[in-house]
Amino acid sequence: MSGMQISNEVRSKVLNDALPYIQKYHDKIVVIKYGGNAMTNEELKQAVMSDMVLLTLVGIKVVLVHGGGPEISDMLKRLNIESKFIGGLRYTDEATVDVVKMVLAGKVNKELVSLLVLNGGTAIGM
Repeated sequence: MSGMQISNEVRSKVLNDALPYIQKYHDKIVVIKYGGNAMTNEELKQAVMSDMVLLTLVGIKVVLVHGGGPEISDMLKRLNIESKFIGGLRYTDEATVDVVKMVLAGKVNKELVSLLVLNGGTAIGM
């Protein structure tokens, strides 16, 4: 993407098409769910963080709610804790809850906040 050239005509069309949405959502709070499976590709993750910053630059207040399933599964495996799923949902016993907190708050959240800041945004992790 860094080597791709965009003509002024295309830029103008994109901005023209986006303007009604920018006006509609300016100064509004938008909640975005960013799933853990979408975080496995570093290039995609960088693009999503860049888009989050762009949304804030046009006046949209973004609340990013993130997952981290693959990271959680990886850490459980490394700790020899069996991952259990019931009906497609992770069963979280006490040991699993501790790992989930550690991975989401201690790793994934901090990484996303850092990426947002590196892209020129302002972010806090909660």
